[in-house]
Amino acid sequence: MIELAFSILAADFAHLADEIGRATAGGGTIVHVDVMDGHFVPNITFGPPVVKAIRPVTTLPLDCHLMIENPDEFIPAFAEAGADMVSVQVEACRHLNRTLQLIRDHGMLPGVVINPATPVEMLSEVLSMVHHVLVMSVNPGFGGQKFLPRSIERIAHLRRLRHELGLNYRIEVDGGIAHDTVASVVEAGADMLVAGSAIFQPGKTEENARDFLRVARAAS
Repeated sequence: MIELAFSILAADFAHLADEIGRATAGGGTIVHVDVMDGHFVPNITFGPPVVKAIRPVTTLPLDCHLMIENPDEFIPAFAEAGADMVSVQVEACRHLNRTLQLIRDHGMLPGVVINPATPVEMLSEVLSMVHHVLVMSVNPGFGGQKFLPRSIERIAHLRRLRHELGLNYRIEVDGGIAHDTVASVVEAGADMLVAGSAIFQPGKTEENARDFLRVARAAS
């Protein structure tokens, strides 16, 4: 099933509840929250208080991507705030197996994230533990970046591994996903599509989400 995980990083923060409502009306089924700490990536965004604030305004799952150092310290707080899914960067985790188990122990679905220069093979020992693998198709830190074409083969690699290992993890992709790139990532095997700049636009958010999903599902 192809799903749109709309990234609130691109939304109008002054009207966030309305923005989430419009993206949902357009067919979005996951709220993607980009958590950045100014250390692991050169930007600062949201923390658990924002997750807690938006939890009452949507019934959709909250998908929190932690681009932070020492994620273990914050996992309990995201669980308490109402997160449903938490994904951590393989590059930021000293003991990745333990971190993923900590996410599960707190009642959330664990995901693992790889940056563009990180080999897919680094995930081999944890693929059986995760609900989803998030492939960064840009270097993380900022929205609105250009899609890196090499990401297509990385998504296809993860799809092959899923088949070979008999696993059922989802494949999520984030970075530069728009109407002109979404078909190729879906054809490669992605089924959770993170998009922000391509969705949130004054007066057009609902329409953009609907058109984005139409293109994505046609490619599947």
